[in-house]
Amino acid sequence: MSGSFFGLNTAISGLFTAQKHLDVINHNVSNINTPGYSRQHAVQVAARPYLISSTIGMMGTGSDISSITRIRDEYLDYKYWSENKTYGEWSAKMELLSEMEVTFNEPSNSGFTTIMNEFYNALQELGKDPSAAPQRALVQQTGVTLAKYFNSRVQQFEKIQADINQRVRISVEEINSFATQIQKINRQIYVSELDGTVANDLRDRRTLLVDGLSKIINIESNEVEVGKLPNGNPEKNFYITVGGKALVTHFNVSKLTVTKRDETMRLNEEDIQDLYEVQWEDGNKFTAGGGELKAYLDVRDGNDGKLGVDGTKESPLFKGIPYYIGQMNKFVRTFAMAFNEGFIDVNGNGSIEAVENGTGHADGYGLDPDAANPDNPGGGNSEPSTGVRFFTMLGSNGKPINTEDFINGETSVDGIMERYKNLTAKSFSVSMDVLDNHGNIATADAPNEAGNMKVLADLLEMRHDGRMFAEGTPEDFMKSLVATLGIDSQQSIRYSGNQGNLVKHIENRRLSDSGVSLNEEMADMVRYQHAYNASAKMIVTMTEVYDTLINRLGI
Repeated sequence: MSGSFFGLNTAISGLFTAQKHLDVINHNVSNINTPGYSRQHAVQVAARPYLISSTIGMMGTGSDISSITRIRDEYLDYKYWSENKTYGEWSAKMELLSEMEVTFNEPSNSGFTTIMNEFYNALQELGKDPSAAPQRALVQQTGVTLAKYFNSRVQQFEKIQADINQRVRISVEEINSFATQIQKINRQIYVSELDGTVANDLRDRRTLLVDGLSKIINIESNEVEVGKLPNGNPEKNFYITVGGKALVTHFNVSKLTVTKRDETMRLNEEDIQDLYEVQWEDGNKFTAGGGELKAYLDVRDGNDGKLGVDGTKESPLFKGIPYYIGQMNKFVRTFAMAFNEGFIDVNGNGSIEAVENGTGHADGYGLDPDAANPDNPGGGNSEPSTGVRFFTMLGSNGKPINTEDFINGETSVDGIMERYKNLTAKSFSVSMDVLDNHGNIATADAPNEAGNMKVLADLLEMRHDGRMFAEGTPEDFMKSLVATLGIDSQQSIRYSGNQGNLVKHIENRRLSDSGVSLNEEMADMVRYQHAYNASAKMIVTMTEVYDTLINRLGI
């Protein structure tokens, strides 16, 4: 009797098989917009056949679903993660360098070139009448504007550096969060697959997390066989490493942490305080090899490979914020020393040479206090001022200091040069001597000569001294600096664009394999719907056969 109902069981297996196919299609269509979802496919096989007799052979028993697999090309996943770290690095650098480029604001009406022109134009106007108070006030104020230009640029760069420092901390927190989530999903996958099934949706979630992690930090991932499960299937563990050290070892996580630098750990003299150092939680050294975190560290700490303040630790080989602040420091020290003293350190090693005509502001004399000008701000002094430095620096109280405090009694060239090493772009200022009394602006090379403009002429000529910097004149130096940042910014835009196209190409290839296509799913739905109807019709047919056999036979 059981053999008589054999055909009905076969038809039912076809019905159930078609239904499972439709269930999988339904799941695919429902997740067509789910990020990271991989199209699933039910693997249909012939059911185990039934031995009828040794002479006839085996009779088929219908169909069955052996497994439900996710359509995924693991090579494309690994390729995506490898390229995504580079894309993350250069897209972050593009954003940060663009922000730095805007800070210089060149070319514009408030850029360096315009401000420098205004300062020297004011000096030229003063040459027309060295005793005129309006022209002296103009030189005073344009000098203040020049100093404040560098003050504000450094303040903006320091603000960017502080913002990036917070991004470093947030990135470390994101890395730890991704690693912890991946570790938890690893446990869920392990439990779910003990019976030999494949946790497709959990694996999709894990892949999506690794996608996000790969943009932040350079990772390498591997799923390796470590043994056998109780059912005989291979036991696999999923590992993620960063720079050779395991971040996730299937069930465990090694986290990163940040600690604030103290003064003994400062990498660059241009750095702000309390920058974060990234290291492994167990105290081991950490080095970022790619991703957004590397971009943040390069831009925040990069000083073109220069040795740090302790002379041992080297900054990243990248022109970041410390590099540009350092270059502005170099400018104001060199320019102020040349303008004030009349000499420059041509090689940066103490090789002193005079600027054009070898005259600085300190060599000249200010306005004659006895000049026939009742509004003369120098009135009341017994002798014209001399030895005054036009540029000094801000003191600890944030106010400009005078020449006496700036030079601090130094008379030798070496001693004076040492004093200028304390000057930075952030502290650059017009001296209090000039701010209190613009009659102290030196124009003559001898006292009590109202029409003498020898020193003023030498100061004007200094603008064109091409030996002041390796790049040439002061304006050449700043143009070169701004151009360097512009070139680096354009390079990051190109690299980010090219890498973004490559990542997009790989992502499109992944979607072509793993993505859900409505057209394909609808075609499969129609196909398995017909299969379901055919199996149902077969059941009806077999029911009629059995009805005839049981109820009508012999009547």
